[in-house]
Amino acid sequence: MSGPILEVRGLRASIAGQQVVEEVSFDVAATGITAVLGRNGAGKTSTLRGILGLITRHGEVRLDGERIDALPTHRIVQRGVGYVPEDREVFAGLTVAENLALAARQRTPRWEFVDALFPDLVARREQRAGTLSGGQQQMVSVARALLNDNRLLLVDEPTKGLAPKIVTEVADALAEAARTVPMLLVEQNLEVVRRLADTVVVIASGRVVHTGSAAELLDDPDLTRRYLGVSAEAHA
Repeated sequence: MSGPILEVRGLRASIAGQQVVEEVSFDVAATGITAVLGRNGAGKTSTLRGILGLITRHGEVRLDGERIDALPTHRIVQRGVGYVPEDREVFAGLTVAENLALAARQRTPRWEFVDALFPDLVARREQRAGTLSGGQQQMVSVARALLNDNRLLLVDEPTKGLAPKIVTEVADALAEAARTVPMLLVEQNLEVVRRLADTVVVIASGRVVHTGSAAELLDDPDLTRRYLGVSAEAHA
């Protein structure tokens, strides 16, 4: 059995001098999807941003055994870490095709794979990304990461604010992507987590408070209520 693709040890991170991640340690398996859960403001997004070096951070982060915590963000990305940010962050004034072309960092991007996952984007290649619906913009954001042969994907709130039909389409795409690349997923929709994730890491107040099987957590109403403040059944 291979070791974890990502090891995080004692990660601390701050924004404008304010500590937002206190002392986070966990592993991401070399296959499948590991979901990061927690209440709003728990530090989930900041954990992903700290791993990538987008905010000030300290601690150890290893990608496939190699320390990357001293590297700038672009060097981490070059080592095969794809990132789908919260709130999409597409270039509104550029076309869909231009948004995707900017993200391609290898000689032969995976155009056929992305086109098959998101046929709606094929028909909208020349449309400016700022005129797309929220769901279509999310597809552009996910497609940008999937164009490259990554070793790991960091995906932040991909279904946030989307209509149920689009949530299903985005989840389908992530499930397909996870067949070939491991993923660290921040997600509030527990039904999506139940469908996609093998393992969960629960964060509260910038610290890990629980790790384990996704199914076991979501099948236990008391645990779900204790750590997330909600009932898993309410999201079914």
